[in-house]
Amino acid sequence: MEIRELRAFVAVVDEGGVSAAARRLHVSQSALSQTMRTLEAQAGATLLVRDHNGARPTELGAVLLVEARALVEQHDRLVATITRAGAGSDGELRVGVPLELPADLLPTAIAEVRAGHPDVRVLVRHARSTVQLAELKAGELDLALVRDRPDDPRLDSVLAVEEAMGVILTSARSAELREADGVRLHRLAGLSWIGFARSDAPAWHDQVRATLRSHGVSGVDPAVVADQPVPSEVKLAAVATGRAFALASPGWGQALPDGLLWHPLAGHPVVRRTWAVWQAEARQRALATLVAALDVTGR
Repeated sequence: MEIRELRAFVAVVDEGGVSAAARRLHVSQSALSQTMRTLEAQAGATLLVRDHNGARPTELGAVLLVEARALVEQHDRLVATITRAGAGSDGELRVGVPLELPADLLPTAIAEVRAGHPDVRVLVRHARSTVQLAELKAGELDLALVRDRPDDPRLDSVLAVEEAMGVILTSARSAELREADGVRLHRLAGLSWIGFARSDAPAWHDQVRATLRSHGVSGVDPAVVADQPVPSEVKLAAVATGRAFALASPGWGQALPDGLLWHPLAGHPVVRRTWAVWQAEARQRALATLVAALDVTGR
């Protein structure tokens, strides 16, 4: 059995089904299904029970799950340790970033790294929070900028930015709902939220949904329910119908189309936090410089 097969098995069990696990692993559903069949052939027994509720481990599958988790974690620790040992103080810093990050946050921090460590290249790639954390643990990233702060003793984190979210509405809805200090969240109760997939950042997603529900806002756009990535153009198109709203920070990174307006939410009921996360055992000096530049308490 290969590590990739064990990692795939763990993902299917964690996600409760092949479809969600395929999205998490960035592979096709058919390829992942074939991997599960290969794994069961090697085991000589059924490892997963599949029905309309998804997939769950059999008794033998539960035994494999315990061992698979341990092996995958040990493999990821080994890769991360070797990667850090080889990186030293020079080389590259690989940084993951989410969508809708304040435009000046990362360039300012990278400038400090370049000033203090001119031989270090900073490589940036966009990924959802869940993917970033998996890559960080696997040693494929040196720093993750994520919306969910991990509860893992192997990882350290600092708060990089807090953003009081506002709302994007059509001009007509704005005229109907806005007040002197912005739009009150409960007044959005007749509209649907067009946000982001829960698999992007589960804890942040659940926090937003709970805050909306506590203000009587229960509608959710089908794009969010489908738990697929929601591009900004899809969000804006949904808002343009007049039946939905989107949450966005004051520094929304693109010009809004004609007919759409951004307003603050009165009382700032929704605050988005982005955390800088790294391996607790990391020792790169350039990484320490980057973390210090991102730490909101130091700015």
